[in-house]
Amino acid sequence: MLVHEGETRTAEDDRALALSLAAVAGALNTAGFYAVGLFASNMTGNVSAISDRAGTGNLALAAQACLLVILFVLGAATATLLIRRRRRTAGPSAYAYGVCAEAILLVAVGLLVLPLHEPVRSHALVLGLSFVLGLQNAAVTKISGSRVRTTHVTGMITDIGIELARWLDRGASVPDPLKPHDPERLRLHLLTVAAFLVGGLVGVVAYRLIGVALLFAAAGILACLALPALRR
Repeated sequence: MLVHEGETRTAEDDRALALSLAAVAGALNTAGFYAVGLFASNMTGNVSAISDRAGTGNLALAAQACLLVILFVLGAATATLLIRRRRRTAGPSAYAYGVCAEAILLVAVGLLVLPLHEPVRSHALVLGLSFVLGLQNAAVTKISGSRVRTTHVTGMITDIGIELARWLDRGASVPDPLKPHDPERLRLHLLTVAAFLVGGLVGVVAYRLIGVALLFAAAGILACLALPALRR
């Protein structure tokens, strides 16, 4: 799932990518929200928070939400640069390097925040996670040709509604001339949303039980996903 790219990917590749990385992203995003009440990967919410907090005069919180957006963008840019440069020498396995980089950064963030005390630890945690999840989303977007997004679900939930409408209208005498009902696309989006949801549930429970060690567990999962592609 981390070797094939673009049109060479199969539906199974996309489903495996969505199931694994959406679950990890859901866990990390929910842990950050539980820790400090801010989303590490929901940029729609963070941009709205900038407007809300700036409008109500809470400039400190508005600046924090703005920093989350900036770090997410920087994470996406870092992943893109890494993949583009590795792509020239390592071929399609460059995407596995991106996932390895995410695992390494999770360990680094965990080690950085461990000695900190609350509330500084929680705020530093969500900032680090925002950069890491920006990196993941860019890597997944590039390898899947934008078919899979793992760090947010708004677009996918919209697409689920569109696909359901096409399914309900599949017997129309004049079919949709642009794009007919695609059951595989619907299945992929449902799987991604479900993985993000279940991952978030596991993430908040795990964070309450083991705290920052959740980052090390997520890093181990990502490393296990990337190593077979690197060996290949």
